[in-house]
This record gives sequence, C-alpha cells and structure tokens, in this order.
Amino acid sequence: MSQKILVAGSGKSGIAASRMILKTGDEAVLYDSNDALKKDELLSQFGETDKISVILGELKKEDLKDISICVISPGIALDAPFVSVLKEADIPVWSEIQLAYHHAKGKLAAITGTNGKTTTTALTGEIMKAFYEHVYVVGNIGIPYTQEALKTTEDSVTVAEVSSFQLETITDFHPDVSAILNITPDHLNRHKTMECYIKVKESITVNQTEKDCCVLNYDDLVLREFGESMKPRAIYFSSRNSLAEGYCIDGDVIIRNHRGNREEIVNINELNLLGRHNHENVMAAIAIASELNVPMEVIKKAVCEFQAVEHRIEFVAEKAGVKYYNDSKGTNPDAAIQAVKAMPGPTILIAGGYDKNSEYDEWIESFDGKVKHMVLLGQTREKIAECAAKHGFTNVMYAEDMQEAVKVCASYANKGDYVLLSPACASWGMFRCYEERGEIFKECVRSL
Repeated sequence: MSQKILVAGSGKSGIAASRMILKTGDEAVLYDSNDALKKDELLSQFGETDKISVILGELKKEDLKDISICVISPGIALDAPFVSVLKEADIPVWSEIQLAYHHAKGKLAAITGTNGKTTTTALTGEIMKAFYEHVYVVGNIGIPYTQEALKTTEDSVTVAEVSSFQLETITDFHPDVSAILNITPDHLNRHKTMECYIKVKESITVNQTEKDCCVLNYDDLVLREFGESMKPRAIYFSSRNSLAEGYCIDGDVIIRNHRGNREEIVNINELNLLGRHNHENVMAAIAIASELNVPMEVIKKAVCEFQAVEHRIEFVAEKAGVKYYNDSKGTNPDAAIQAVKAMPGPTILIAGGYDKNSEYDEWIESFDGKVKHMVLLGQTREKIAECAAKHGFTNVMYAEDMQEAVKVCASYANKGDYVLLSPACASWGMFRCYEERGEIFKECVRSL
C-alpha cells in the first residue's frame, strides 16, 4: 500500500528524496518554508504524471492529512517552527539518509567526524572501486544517498559521508562498518553544546551490533573512551601513538598491528596527500576497506594513486615561485589548523567568513611562526583580528573580496612561500557554499 510522504526542503537533497519516493510508488509532498519560491519551477523537475504536490510558506495541521512520514533535509534545524507541527501530529521525522537506507541493499560503510570526512569517503570509495564491481559513494560528499539507493544490490558496496545534521534523525540506519574520524567544536550554533554534538556523532553506531565494527581515532580522547563502551568492535588508528592493536605510523611507514603480527602497508612519502591529518584519513580508509575484505595489495595501490579532493588542501598553481593551496573546506578552526600544519614553509593565510560561534585561540596559537601574514574576509574578520592580537599576532590585513585578498597575498609573498586559503569559517554571507569560495579563489590565483 502506497504512503504519502512529506519532504521538507526543496534543495538538492529534497529533490532527490522526492524522486526516490515517487520511484517506490509512494506519493510525495514537497514542502519549503520559503514562500517566495515558485511551485511551477519546483514541479518542472518532475514528470507530468508524478504524484507530487508542493506546499510553500507556513505548514498547517490540515496539510498533514494522510502524511505518514516527513523526510527532512539536513540543512533544516529541528527547532524550525514546522517541526513542532509535525510532532503535535505524531509524524515521524526521518533524515534523507534514513529514507535511502530503508530501501538500500548490500554493504554500507558510513563515515563521520568533524574533519576529514570527504577525503576519507572519497579515498575509501576509490579503494572499493578497485576491487568491487558496483560501488556507490554518497552523502555529504555531494551525491544524495537517495539518488543511488535504488540502484544498490546485495553485491554492491555503498560508502557514505554522514554529517551530524543527517544523523540527528536516523531510526534504524545501520552501517556494517562505521568510522568517527575526530570530534572538535563545530556547528555549535545548531547543536548548542559540545555534549549534544558528540552524542549526535556517536549515534552513527547506535544500531550496530557486536558483529559490526567502528573505526576510531585513538588520539581523540573522547573517541578512545567511547570505543570502550559502544556495541560494535573498535578498530583504532593513531598518528601519534604506537598501538599494539590497530593502525599507526612507525617512522614514515603506516603499519597494522593485529594479533601479534606487524604488517607494513605504505610509506607516507608515497602518498599524494599532505599533512598528518591526511595520514590519519588514509589509515581510517585502509581500516574500513580491510574490514570489507579488500586485499591489502589492492588497498595500497589505490592509496598511492589517490589525489587530494578538490577544496581540501588542493594545489592550485605556482606563481613567481609562490605555491597556492585551496582549502576552502577548512570551515572550522580545527580543519584550518591541520591545513596550516600541512604547509611545508612560510605561509600567508586567507581566512574569515560566517560565524558559527567558534573560538579561534587554538588556531592562532598553531601558527607557531609559520604564518607570516593573515588576510581576513567576511563577518568574522574583527573577531579573528582581536583574537590574533590577544595572542601577539598583528600581521593582519582586511580585504573586501577574494580578488583583493589574493592580490594582497601575492604582493607580500616571497619566492618559496605558500599562500593558503583555509578560512576556519563557513562561506555563507559572501558565497553560496565552500565550493564557490574555492572556485573563485582558484580563478583569482590563475589570473594573477
């Protein structure tokens, strides 16, 4: 018997979810609180005979007649006014990944964490593709899970990047292998407290059993402690400690210690990824792939061939002996710390953007003489400048747009220096998304 399902949010995720609902024979009601949108334009993305309707503006109780489930897009906070209307009507709220999982088949690896998710997901996907015939790489990486879920089979493998926003509304979402890469302060404007944020991240394991496993960062004390109490088996990786059981780095070599056996996997100098945090991402991907029965020789070859994901410490160009790197995905201070650490020499940094209620002290302290100048953009520039001054860093300049920021950097950079865009802030306000910010940065660099 077909259901009537409300889909909240008319962006990429909402459209993909609606299309999937229609393919399964159910009826979709697409809802968006923005009453300035045009119904005809939204409906034009579907077939003329599709059972879909559109509601814009305020959601009323009478709109919920016969609705069985609401699928909410990750960008919508659970304290949005219409969510209370759903709760009063006792309508379950599912995330888009929950809907997809409900219909998907095959093995599932799900990856979360504050930083490194996209690189680890992309790398894990490439390893899987080198061994399995049918692989789907989905989620926060840019391809909605609902877009691919109906294509999956019992023999396929899905690798999903999962955000805290998506995890808020799962019910029976159950990965065979999960991974939590790290947890540092982020999205506190939405989750309000670190305790809530941590709990949401850890919920990726909530439906896993003793037969499953979760890959965890041993160097993250919160995750190390969590590994002792969760249901699935813990597999640890560490870039700072030697582990008797798990993945770690001995000198320049990533090794696996397992049941008393030591296996050398790959020398970090063979990798195309810069920085300790990326070596952690590689270890996590290796651990996930190994648990999904990919042979180690296949894993090593894929890891060595993998190139940096766009907007993640991505090399752009060398101009007048200065190398330019795009880390627009560095949308919080911890990610930006890792990018600064990855730069091999003196660095001029472009930063600033939308304020997610982050604190910048630890980031400024991580400059440690490496950052020569900082060029600031956006809403947070005064807040960051004040924090920098408090820590004795005063080589700060403001720019009104990315073009000006890049030109200022070029004028201050000497041969052998590095210019890094790693904002430590979200892109909203000046740019639609971090991808647009990164693309504009690259255009400005190439036109120097």
